[in-house]
Amino acid sequence: MAGRKFIALFSGLAAAALVSAAALAADVKPAIIYDLGGKFDKSFNEGVYNGALRFKKDTGIDFRDLEIQNDAQREQVLRKFAKDGFSPIMTVGFAWATALGKIADEYPQTKFGIIDMVVDKPNVQSIVFKEQEGSFLVGVIAAKTTKTGKVGFVGGMDIPLISKFECGYAQGVKYASDGKDEVFANMTGTTPAAWNDPVKGGELAKSQFDRGADIVYAAAGATGQGVLKAAADADKLAIGVDSDQDYLFPGKVLTSMVKHVDNATYKDFMDAKNGTWKPGIQALGLKEGGVDFAVDQWNQGVLTPEAKAAADAAKADIISGKIEVHDYMSDNKCPD
Repeated sequence: MAGRKFIALFSGLAAAALVSAAALAADVKPAIIYDLGGKFDKSFNEGVYNGALRFKKDTGIDFRDLEIQNDAQREQVLRKFAKDGFSPIMTVGFAWATALGKIADEYPQTKFGIIDMVVDKPNVQSIVFKEQEGSFLVGVIAAKTTKTGKVGFVGGMDIPLISKFECGYAQGVKYASDGKDEVFANMTGTTPAAWNDPVKGGELAKSQFDRGADIVYAAAGATGQGVLKAAADADKLAIGVDSDQDYLFPGKVLTSMVKHVDNATYKDFMDAKNGTWKPGIQALGLKEGGVDFAVDQWNQGVLTPEAKAAADAAKADIISGKIEVHDYMSDNKCPD
């Protein structure tokens, strides 16, 4: 009799646990609203999408996503997602800050996330990255690889965030070349259209190749695909960004400055599922695994052991504090 009571009690507890887990999962209704440039930009947006796909695979919980067509849609679609009960809602890119600041107040029970900007609200998780640290490493690799002593940078929209990439890259190049190598830099434009103009990106890269650069780093969203193609066409080298882009032009992409927006998205959704989600700021650099440089089968023929070793050493020194990479956004200046 006692045994049967124990079994009944155990079965009841197990059933309650299953109901509790199901209720917890039911409360998680994740969504992503991408930035301009599109879900499949092979870069920033696609990295977020890949993180959500991994979450779906691991948990069986589906997500909703949307690609906006213009800035005017931001507030409208964000409010619609919150009204429909989605939570957490991940907004991709700094340009969501104004709309999110408003909608977060209107829906205080909804969990929101934003990548690349801080929105100080009690129901918002702000995820920012130390892009200068990852960019420093690919700058070291560029300096150890260039044969001309001249390398380039093509940014997307001319904003401090992209100058942060440029500045970190230039610091890495100068560090590894004892200040001898020259860095050319161009931004694609001053409006959000700069993120989705591969033709212009290719033209800017070609102009830098014409000036003697043999490696160009692109931090420009979908525009960067034009930079990578221009490098391949000219038999030069490019450096990708955000996602590992080495596979796009094997043997012509030296490495990629990987920004783990995929891991950040996965963790945001998983924390919501597990009940451990917290608002506030997360700043992810080399120490936190937020940024890195890519090493894979696609770049093994161009990334030399010497260049990789130099980047690995610089990485260790940045993590230990021996090397301090200046953050352009702290003062809108880049060291000479």
